[in-house]
Order: sequence, then structure tokens, then C-alpha cells
Amino acid sequence: MNSKTIVAIALIALGIIALAYQGFSYTTREKAVDLGPLQIVKEERHRLPIPPIIGAVALVAGLGLLIWNPKRG
Repeated sequence: MNSKTIVAIALIALGIIALAYQGFSYTTREKAVDLGPLQIVKEERHRLPIPPIIGAVALVAGLGLLIWNPKRG
């Protein structure tokens, strides 16, 4: 397997994952109250969306790399 095939398969996989999940979320924790031995921690969930067009472009680019053969005349 050459490097072009590996990059193409990676782009296809990333495109499918981006289209399936459409983003990811993460949680941050911070102290809301700190009164000596009493501590209250606040958890906040954030979402980072990935536009579907990015997944589609990666998928099409991967398929294009997989199909394209410059040596064919």
C-alpha cells in the first residue's frame, strides 16, 4: 500500500466519522463556591460542532484520491 492509498483511506474514514457525529462535546469543571472545607464544583458541558460540509469534502477528496490514477493515459 502506498502513501496515497493510506491518505485516501484516512480521509474517507474521517469524512464518515465527521458526518456521523457532527461534532464532539467536552466537560469543564470549575469551583463555584470555595468556603474553607466547603467546595462546590460546577460542571459545564460544551459542544464543538463540525459542519457536515467538512465531512462531505473529506469523503469526496478521499474517494477522488482512491480512484484517480495519473499514470492512465
